[in-house]
Amino acid sequence: MGGAIPKQFLALGGEPLVVHSLRVLQNSPVIHEIILAVPEADLDYCLNDLAVRYGFSKITRVVAGGKERQDSVRHALEHVPVETDIVVVHDAVRPFLTLDMVAHVVEAARRVGGAIVALPMRDTVKQVGNNHHIERTVDRGPLWLAQTPQAFQRDRLLDAHRKAHADGVRATDDAFLFEWAGHPVVVVEGSGENIKVTRPEDMVIGEAILASRQSGRMKGTT
Repeated sequence: MGGAIPKQFLALGGEPLVVHSLRVLQNSPVIHEIILAVPEADLDYCLNDLAVRYGFSKITRVVAGGKERQDSVRHALEHVPVETDIVVVHDAVRPFLTLDMVAHVVEAARRVGGAIVALPMRDTVKQVGNNHHIERTVDRGPLWLAQTPQAFQRDRLLDAHRKAHADGVRATDDAFLFEWAGHPVVVVEGSGENIKVTRPEDMVIGEAILASRQSGRMKGTT
């Protein structure tokens, strides 16, 4: 985002981005415990300020993240109780997940072992060479855009992360590591509103989505 404030703490609708994600997880009946992986400098703020101020009673631990996303997830996984069956991994900067998404991805992970929320590719996809010339048009039929939340059997995901760390394997999402370790992953269709805030213009889109949702809730109560 190019600013001094980590993007997960930027204000969306007057509240930090991460609060919108946490509120859904706090209210989900299938989530029993929340472990946050955050920059080390923000450990105290998240545990003693953010969690208390917003009443996030399911936050039981706040751990220091790592250099990359994969390291942060691994650090958090090491603190998940051993009796846990299913672990849900979610990006703090996807503030528009829903209770249904969480429920459906957990249900699918219980059946298959791993599951992710994703969207079928609707745009035409071009494979482009170094000279910016199109080399071919890719069949978009089997292509899906991965989102979070993603859910997995805890033991298998932790083993995959540990092995990947030992072997120097890097991945941009946990489903890749789960697949790489030889375990099946199923797709649950997500929503176009489930955006990942990575650029300044995404905040504008996020404010519009938030306003639309709030307007819908107000109409539903009149």
